[in-house]
Amino acid sequence: MLNKNLTLGEFIIKNQSSFKYSSGELSSLINSIRLAAKIVNHEVNKAGLVDIIGETGDENIQSEKQQKLDVYANNKFIKTLVNRNIVCGIASEEEENFISINSIDKKNQNKYIVLIDPLDGSSNIDVNVSVGTIFSIYRRKSKIGSEVELNDFLQFGRDQVAAGYIIYGTSTMLVYTTGNGVNGFTLNPAIGTFYHSHSNLSIPKDGKIYSINEGNYLQFPEFVKKYIKFCQEEKNERPYTSRYIGSLVSDFHRNMIKGGIFLYPQTLKNPNGKLRLLYECNPIAFICEQAGGIATNGYKNILDIEPELLHQRTPFYCGSEKMVKDLQKFI
Repeated sequence: MLNKNLTLGEFIIKNQSSFKYSSGELSSLINSIRLAAKIVNHEVNKAGLVDIIGETGDENIQSEKQQKLDVYANNKFIKTLVNRNIVCGIASEEEENFISINSIDKKNQNKYIVLIDPLDGSSNIDVNVSVGTIFSIYRRKSKIGSEVELNDFLQFGRDQVAAGYIIYGTSTMLVYTTGNGVNGFTLNPAIGTFYHSHSNLSIPKDGKIYSINEGNYLQFPEFVKKYIKFCQEEKNERPYTSRYIGSLVSDFHRNMIKGGIFLYPQTLKNPNGKLRLLYECNPIAFICEQAGGIATNGYKNILDIEPELLHQRTPFYCGSEKMVKDLQKFI
């Protein structure tokens, strides 16, 4: 039940017993992400007033040009998680290798690792368009107290214990799931507190929005081209509306609320797709499925893909159940 006077912290405590690994550690971890999100949100909202927009001149491990705010957000989330001593390992889209917190504190007994895309859609900052943060949480597989290993991060998406995103838009929202539905919390900037604003979010079974960068149309697989033409037909409830922001968090959030499908296929230039399985696709797929939608690479459920690389890429299609199933008919 929705209680708009309930804060995120109170909600976490109230629902802690419904989490099968309940120990308080996960609650502290989500609270740390909340704190870092508020700090990043403050910087995002004054980006035009300080020298924090534009490129750094460097490239990240993805060979993508880093934005200044990418680096800022990455540093803030990592610093907050490390300083609060609640995780044993962190992997970030902006870092070449994972970070073992045990190398700092040999007595670390923490159970959780975090994978994070600190600032999704950061190239939109310069033009004042919504951006976001995506996070994924797992229980470690290696022995507690030892150094974390690569296999701790290369887990099936279905093994996530929690996942979420923060959207920095007209209002700032934190949306997350621990496998018991999806809930959203909106930041009151006057007092810096997230309040429970969206209870048990669900994606409509069908929708009228398709989200894809049609500028790459000539490089798309044939089945994607056919589906786009299907969306544009003047028949029954179609043509559908095309809406594409260029920020996965923003596009997915809109489609979850209104009903729709997000498509990021492989192209001739990026035959393995462009989105990262661990930092973007797995957490969004977990949320999507918990909200009643479907997430797939076209052939396989995203949550059932076995990761082989820390920065593995994959084609990605997710959203309303009927729209995803319609897409699959063209494969």
